[in-house]
Amino acid sequence: MKTDNKPWFWIPLLNFASGLPYAIIISVSVIMYKNLGISNEDIGVYTSLLYLPWVIKPLWSPLIELIGTKRKWFLLMQLIISIAFLLVGFTIPLNGFFIMTLSIFWVAAFASASNDIASDGFYLLVLPEDKQSFFIGIRSTFYRLSMLAGNGLVVLFAGYLEHKFGDNTKAWSYTMICVGLLMTFITLYNFIFTPKNEINAVTTKETAHSQDFATIFISFFKKKQIGLILTFILVFRLGESQLLKMLSPFLLDSKELGGMGLDTEAVGIIYGTCGVAALTIGGILGGIAISKQGLTKWMFPMFLAMHLPILGFILLAFFHPTSIYYIYAVVIVEQFGYGFGFTAFMMYLIHVAEGESKTAHYALATGFMALGMMLPGMLSGFIQKYLGYQNFFIWVLLATIPGLILSRFLTFPKDFGKKSEEV
Repeated sequence: MKTDNKPWFWIPLLNFASGLPYAIIISVSVIMYKNLGISNEDIGVYTSLLYLPWVIKPLWSPLIELIGTKRKWFLLMQLIISIAFLLVGFTIPLNGFFIMTLSIFWVAAFASASNDIASDGFYLLVLPEDKQSFFIGIRSTFYRLSMLAGNGLVVLFAGYLEHKFGDNTKAWSYTMICVGLLMTFITLYNFIFTPKNEINAVTTKETAHSQDFATIFISFFKKKQIGLILTFILVFRLGESQLLKMLSPFLLDSKELGGMGLDTEAVGIIYGTCGVAALTIGGILGGIAISKQGLTKWMFPMFLAMHLPILGFILLAFFHPTSIYYIYAVVIVEQFGYGFGFTAFMMYLIHVAEGESKTAHYALATGFMALGMMLPGMLSGFIQKYLGYQNFFIWVLLATIPGLILSRFLTFPKDFGKKSEEV
């Protein structure tokens, strides 16, 4: 079957293959380690350090730009990720599992970061520019769907096994083995359905070969407004980076500790049902809105939609409602807002990467984004312990303000992202 001109065949699962490893390594590992007896402080530090491969991935992004094809790169990396998750599953029952699983997660993180570089470059090369604004919403949606599959369905499955076996170690061992098998299936699907020819890749490759690593890097830092751009990218997710690390512990911790007292299965159900639906709708609507009216009109409203739902977690922390439906409502609003708002942020990163060597430049932009996630996340456990959950969520909301302010000073073409009219 020829799929080269049918992006619906390959974009969804290609981006699912980027998001699922990220979810398991960065988010699901938090819940896993929490249920295996690791402290909030250690969880915050060590799982945040797993961001490092995404931070430094620009150092090897030119290799992916210059050597081989993007398709060969992401297929190899997805295979490595599959094997790594299987190894984590077999390692969890062993003594010293914490250090061993962290080491394997590090390997998977480097492979996942490389997979992201290759997948992003493949998307930018194969898909016509006038379709990118619409499919950025689809990409963002399936990326986040994969994260919710991790935070929702995988966690739900682990919770079910915890109840079935009465043994968290066995439950998470089996869960990670199943995740490895799922990644193997996704890798095989992408091998079959992704386009075999990278359209426009020849021209881009010839241009890239005329440049050395230094030229590629320097050209990125010569972009207009680069100081403001990098500052914005670093601080935009300042609040979110801390929220993501401590949200699962908040839901799992007992009410005596300020948490919501949910079990693992309940957390999986919340994010794997209504959360999935809300995120999907938000991401699709975000892509449609930008493709119809451009990024200029929608950037700030989308950013507000992404950050304001933190108010819901503040209310949960203060009032601790007994009905789980209040938690469902907060998660639905938060996931819809995230799907809607994050589309604008990713579209802006595509603008930042415009020009020659866009694969490497996009990797640089997302590398700075990962740095902005890693450093605050490392401190999140200590901040939460010092402030308590109530004041912590207030702090998280305040931390979103600098990014909102800086976004008002960014410049880009007025109709950037708007789908061109058919003649």
